Amino acid sequence: MKHIARAALTAITLALLATQAKAQDTTGSLRGRLLNNGAAVPNTELTLTDLRNGTQRTLTSTGNGSFTALSLPVGGPYRLEVTSGPQPAQADNIFIRLGDVYRLNLDIAASRRVIEEIVVTAARTQSAKRAQGPGVEYSLVDLEDAPAVNRDIKDLLRIDPRVFIDEGTADAVLCNGANPRFNSLTVDGVRLNDNFGLNLNGYPTERIPISYDGIEQVAVELAPFDVQYGGFSACNINAVTKQGSDSFRGSAFFDYTGDSFAGDSLEGGDIFIGDYDESRYGFNIGGPVLNDRLFLFAAYEKLEGVSLFRNGPADSEAGSPVPGVSQAQADRIAGIARDVYGYDPGTLPASLPVEDEKVLVKLDAYLNQTHRIALAYIWNDGFTIQATDAFDTPEELQFSNHFYERGAELKSYSGQLFSDWSDTFSTEIKWGYAELDNRQLTLGGTDFGEVQIKTENNGSRATVFLGADDSRHSNDLKYDNLNLKLMATLLRGDHEIQFGYERETFDVSNLFIQETEGEYHFKSIEDFEAGTPTRIIYENAAPSNNPVDATARFGYSVNTFYVQDTVSLDDRGLIITAGLRYDAYTSDDLPAANPAVEGFYGFTNSLNLDGAALLQPRLAVTWQAADNMELRGGIGLFSGGNPNVWLSNNYLLDGVTVVEAQLKPEDGQQTLGPLMDPAFEWVEDEGFAATGEHRPIYGVPKELYDAVAARMGS
Repeated sequence: MKHIARAALTAITLALLATQAKAQDTTGSLRGRLLNNGAAVPNTELTLTDLRNGTQRTLTSTGNGSFTALSLPVGGPYRLEVTSGPQPAQADNIFIRLGDVYRLNLDIAASRRVIEEIVVTAARTQSAKRAQGPGVEYSLVDLEDAPAVNRDIKDLLRIDPRVFIDEGTADAVLCNGANPRFNSLTVDGVRLNDNFGLNLNGYPTERIPISYDGIEQVAVELAPFDVQYGGFSACNINAVTKQGSDSFRGSAFFDYTGDSFAGDSLEGGDIFIGDYDESRYGFNIGGPVLNDRLFLFAAYEKLEGVSLFRNGPADSEAGSPVPGVSQAQADRIAGIARDVYGYDPGTLPASLPVEDEKVLVKLDAYLNQTHRIALAYIWNDGFTIQATDAFDTPEELQFSNHFYERGAELKSYSGQLFSDWSDTFSTEIKWGYAELDNRQLTLGGTDFGEVQIKTENNGSRATVFLGADDSRHSNDLKYDNLNLKLMATLLRGDHEIQFGYERETFDVSNLFIQETEGEYHFKSIEDFEAGTPTRIIYENAAPSNNPVDATARFGYSVNTFYVQDTVSLDDRGLIITAGLRYDAYTSDDLPAANPAVEGFYGFTNSLNLDGAALLQPRLAVTWQAADNMELRGGIGLFSGGNPNVWLSNNYLLDGVTVVEAQLKPEDGQQTLGPLMDPAFEWVEDEGFAATGEHRPIYGVPKELYDAVAARMGS
């Protein structure tokens, strides 16, 4: 991996009505002063009420009139009331934003007038939010008003010009142009980005793993200098889910599309798009389980849709005809596969069905005014059907049994305990666990190897694919990550001191070997019929020829310690934040040693991250230069965003575990075989031993099988 980003990030941004962003958090906070004609009002009781569910918290102003409420659930509205003192007063319409400090001064002598933070109510135009500088927060109003036709937070993120959604590459999220694999996505405090690094969409699953209707707020941080931020070097996307209210409320939705809504002609010519229907539906509900104590929120969503494919023979009505192969040639290849080899290659589909299903359940328990527990469960299982070699390529065509199902099942659990031990000291304990079972399954199974056939039609050339896609022959991925966080916040006058410890552990099991069922190249349809290939490729674990033996199993942990002091000099309009973050890696798993590496380079490849560490100092300043102008500056080191597939290759492709062997024609010959010749020996998968049955391409040539067993690659 060794991608510990050691580039210093400096950002100075001029912003209108900007706020001081806090941390990679799931809550927000409230800070202010109680005044009487501008003079501090000490030792006065205030009550903060969450009007959504009626829960309350009692605050007491200090000697200089200041009061603080930490670890507040995001959203609102909240109401702050003075419940003792010279005269009553209150502030309404307080909305807490994710990772943000809501600041207000309450002057009880000014006819209960509230001098609040100016909350930009121009949320419908979004312009003020985009100008905030290194970060942006999206409220529930933003989520509800955004034209989220895909029911994905990316429909909202694209509003910010610093965030680009690459629709040509799986809707990848590029923050300031950085690689999407260096982003981080957290939901309710659990990291739910693509930890392995194969999905350009940034999710561990094929689509967003939670229902759009279950999201309360989203924050995107591009240059956060708070020491709690880690695990990324591009941007951090942080989302929190909704919680139940004081009465049961819910909603439902349904949307539908189908072939009748799609165009079926292009430039006067008919296009065959197939017959299909696609529907998406879901509901959410929230309410009290125990009044004023326990609240439930749940959301469900399901997609029953299709994957669409454009490629087809040159003389077909496909959206993207492949000039190098005709319908008659495709039919002939399919007939040969069935009649000569006993294999059904499938069809040339315009669409194939897909599904996606999501469940979110969340419980919020208010033990008392100062202790709150939040528990969340997320489940998602979904898949797409993808073409492989012929994906958007005008020179290639493949039959449906060469397509593959790309999907994953995700389970995520999280628990958080927020405790206010006094008006000046609070703690947060977080536990999160997520596990992913990834699948990549060839639709026709893997009994029959991959076949590539060259064709020619009216001067154009193409390649036709059938059988099991070579990259899906032996492909299995599972991983899980566990996160623990212990953090404390101490208020001392103008200082907010935070210190904490986090531990994140990754465990990965990855099997990926191509051509374990063999890959067969034919230079013509006639050669395919005669069983005379130009090349056969076979790859497997040596010496066993059992791909499971090459599974990369490894894990590592990141231990993080941090401390930070934030000084708020309100009379000067200054907020200064300084802190240190220290990441230390531990690992017990080593790749297999390859003597050739040590002989050539002078050091062994049997190394891991154990002992690697990075100290990350950070400093940030915010100056309220005028009522409508804020100046920010900061400098710091950031680390993370390491695709674990890079690490996996060190364990899987060590040069000794997996061996590739090939058969090519001997001198003076143009092809191999014929494969139907009884003298051509085969070894099939079952038991990894010869079956005695002569079934070409259902196994691998014994000569290649023996070469891998003897570690004699070619």
